[in-house]
Amino acid sequence: MRSKSKAEQAIRLLAEERDGLDFQRLNKRNPWRVLCSGLISTRTTDDVTYPATIRLFKKWSTPQDLADADPAKVADTIYPAGFYKTKGERLVAIAGEIVNRYGGKTPDTMKDLTSLKGIGRKIANLVLTLGYGIPAITVDTHVHRIMNRLGYVKTKSPFETEMALRKKLPKRYWNSINSLLVAFGQNVCNPVSPRCSICPIRKHCKRIKVTRYR
Repeated sequence: MRSKSKAEQAIRLLAEERDGLDFQRLNKRNPWRVLCSGLISTRTTDDVTYPATIRLFKKWSTPQDLADADPAKVADTIYPAGFYKTKGERLVAIAGEIVNRYGGKTPDTMKDLTSLKGIGRKIANLVLTLGYGIPAITVDTHVHRIMNRLGYVKTKSPFETEMALRKKLPKRYWNSINSLLVAFGQNVCNPVSPRCSICPIRKHCKRIKVTRYR
């Protein structure tokens, strides 16, 4: 059995310390909820995304409901999520695509999910992992940055990071890695001047390209 790298030890520590409402519990392993919440979360913090998702599903709980909604009312409902007007239009359009092309069932393959307008690999992987329990790795800017900062991968883009992690990261962490690192990246391991003084995994981190920290 190979020994765990420092980065894998760090991931284990974060998994042990995780607390509070997370993306998976918020969306109840419902692929449609995961897709909508993932779209709302783009360039939006969790403390805005979670209430917006709850408000959205109180009014429109299924693709059929949302496909018939007024995009302006959807936008008002998810406000103040970033780019809420564009997201309102996109949510209604995606709901219509799912109703018309897939009979109201959220797709369960990368190919079909990324065929929906505005859905890239990040959100598609969220749907696969948190909605369907299919092994996949969701990489956003936080996962990309932190994995490189730890020294676990050496990549230039989220896509390269995903491919590298597929080869290297133990499969038991695939479905949870995004949930573990997003809040950590927002609150501790910030893009600029990370809060290393309070970081629970600092002894495992190589601080690659970190020139200033708190």
